[in-house]
Amino acid sequence: MKLIEILFIALGLSMDAFAVSAASGATMKRLHIPNALKMGLFFGGFQALMPVLGWAAGLSMKNLIADWDHWIAFGLLSAVGGKMVYEAFRMKEEEECAGEKSCPFNTGTLTVLAIATSLDALAVGLTFSMLRVSIIAPVLVIGLVTFLMSVAGVKLGSTGGHFFEHKMEAAGGFILIAIGLKILAGHLGFF
Repeated sequence: MKLIEILFIALGLSMDAFAVSAASGATMKRLHIPNALKMGLFFGGFQALMPVLGWAAGLSMKNLIADWDHWIAFGLLSAVGGKMVYEAFRMKEEEECAGEKSCPFNTGTLTVLAIATSLDALAVGLTFSMLRVSIIAPVLVIGLVTFLMSVAGVKLGSTGGHFFEHKMEAAGGFILIAIGLKILAGHLGFF
């Protein structure tokens, strides 16, 4: 897999973390760099861990799904991307950082948010194992891109509110669907 493809996958996966980070940043009256870095570390760390878990699970099932791997990769990426597009256009209630336990920068809340936003990376890791892709480079790129996008999301949210968050999540979904289509078309001999 080429670095540019890995980068696009990383951008696609990081969009939901970016959207949550922007919404979380909007709950702050002013930017707190430690909160932005903490959110980036949690989101980037979980986005890096989940593909490893999916990749390991996929390796154990490789012989069972070898004939269908391109269809499964297409289906998983399309499902994750479609869910992201749907979530981007669905109406969401805004959260406020009112109390310590409900604050998105609280460690417990942040852990739940990081797991929720990284579940799609688990499916992508499974896809990597089917495509026989080494996991090291994708994990490093996904983790770093998500870290940077999360910190940028907190900054954007703290200064500009929610203007871009839904558009970015939809863009990420469309990117994942396009990559799924490319994988399928490549295996079917279209290019």
